[in-house]
Amino acid sequence: MSTLQLADYIGIISFALSGFLIAVHYKLDILGVFISSFLTALGGGMIRDVASNNIPYIFIDTTPIILVIGTVFFSFVFKLHKITNLEGKTVFIVSDAIGLASFAITGSLVAIENEFNFLGVLILAFLTAVGGGTTRDILINKVPFILVSEFYATVAIIIGLITYILNLLNLMNIFTLTIVFIFGVSLRLLAFYKKWHLPKL
Repeated sequence: MSTLQLADYIGIISFALSGFLIAVHYKLDILGVFISSFLTALGGGMIRDVASNNIPYIFIDTTPIILVIGTVFFSFVFKLHKITNLEGKTVFIVSDAIGLASFAITGSLVAIENEFNFLGVLILAFLTAVGGGTTRDILINKVPFILVSEFYATVAIIIGLITYILNLLNLMNIFTLTIVFIFGVSLRLLAFYKKWHLPKL
């Protein structure tokens, strides 16, 4: 399994759980739960693949679909659908932070593999990390998370920047990317609990 696949699978599971919890919070029916989970987990990856001129790999690989279905199934088994109020719920905050960091890394890696420039790496990291969640929020008539959440999309951009620099210095490997992943998750959690915000006009 490549580093890209590993990061992608971690992101898919984490964002599928995040999408599941959002759906339960908004009292969607069972179809809505699956749509929310699929959009959150796979939407960003599809945007990433299309932007990099590739066939979305969920159309040629069934593993992502199995991961989403499995995550939703186990979420029901462990009664996570009982969590209706997401405010401050650790399981939601952590799963969302893990998904954010994982997909920002995969977006950066795909951009680098396709020889994107500096701006391209940052944009693809951003789109991969927030694309699925944003699509989900629009579908359920909710203000997209990236527009109201404290220091959320910024984390994806920072991860893209660090990954780009690591590649320039020939320091990109599983060890350094793991450190970037841990840093990204920690930064997002710290920003949430410290209530960091970007300056407002």
